[in-house]
Amino acid sequence: MGAATVAIPEVVLESSNGQRRIPVIGLGTAPEASSKVSTKDAVVEAIKQGYRHFDAASAYGVEQSVGEAIQEALQLGLISSRDQLFITTKIWVTDNHPHLILPALQKSLKTLQLDYLDLYLIHWPISAKPGKVTYPIEQSELVPFDMEGVWKSMEECQRLGLTKAIGVSNFSIKKLQKLLSFATIPPAVNQVEVNLAFQQHKLREFCKSKGITVTAFSPLRKGASRGTNMVMDNDVLKELADAHGKTVAQICLRWIYEQGLTVVAKSYDKERMKQNLEIFDWCLTDEDYKKISEIHQDRLIKGPTKPLLHDLWDEEDDHQ
Repeated sequence: MGAATVAIPEVVLESSNGQRRIPVIGLGTAPEASSKVSTKDAVVEAIKQGYRHFDAASAYGVEQSVGEAIQEALQLGLISSRDQLFITTKIWVTDNHPHLILPALQKSLKTLQLDYLDLYLIHWPISAKPGKVTYPIEQSELVPFDMEGVWKSMEECQRLGLTKAIGVSNFSIKKLQKLLSFATIPPAVNQVEVNLAFQQHKLREFCKSKGITVTAFSPLRKGASRGTNMVMDNDVLKELADAHGKTVAQICLRWIYEQGLTVVAKSYDKERMKQNLEIFDWCLTDEDYKKISEIHQDRLIKGPTKPLLHDLWDEEDDHQ
């Protein structure tokens, strides 16, 4: 079985029910036109290799496939119980309204064939008119985001036991501060872009000080890459990879792990999936860190709207 023997470390989510633990690396399931492997087959293969954390979203259109994969894994005896998995999904902006949160979660649970989620996230800190999912979102579709009302509904989902933990995604420090000012249950997680070309030091420090676990998405900057990939095509990182006898992806994921973060990596390729787990038995050096600190920084995922929102990130990128 090879990689199935990899023990993936876990961290406790502070505001979760029953001190739920999140595996530090999970498999992302955002759709990718170029993938020849189905989400269902990829998730089953990942479970065989030792992955236990799967990151979905209602907007991805993959919840049914993830649910089918979980059922298959149970039937094959790859896992003995759903409780051995950590399943995240996210609410899309069209459901980001106080009265739609609970029904949206119930719909996701039905599609996933689950009784509960481990983590439910607000996908973006914006709301759009209820209706079908479109991407990018036309700015004309946006309506004011009732953060307090939405969060109260998220808290209710956790109190009802429909999710073990609640959190957010793509929240700036300013937006987290606002949320924390009225939250009864603070967010367990902020899932944001973190990679070697967008290291997010300030935001990570803030989250750590508040007991919020950071989950990194686009760790290899592949989410929407156009042209040169500032991480995977980086000559300095290629040198570090050669020196360690590792891949550039493994250098990136090891760095994220050493920062104390969790990460969702998207690969449906069997061999790369395996390599992405082989990051726990070696270390980066001080010299590596020095080189990594000199990488040019720029956000890859600028936002989900067309045109982009000028205040989505509260101008925090300039001093991250």
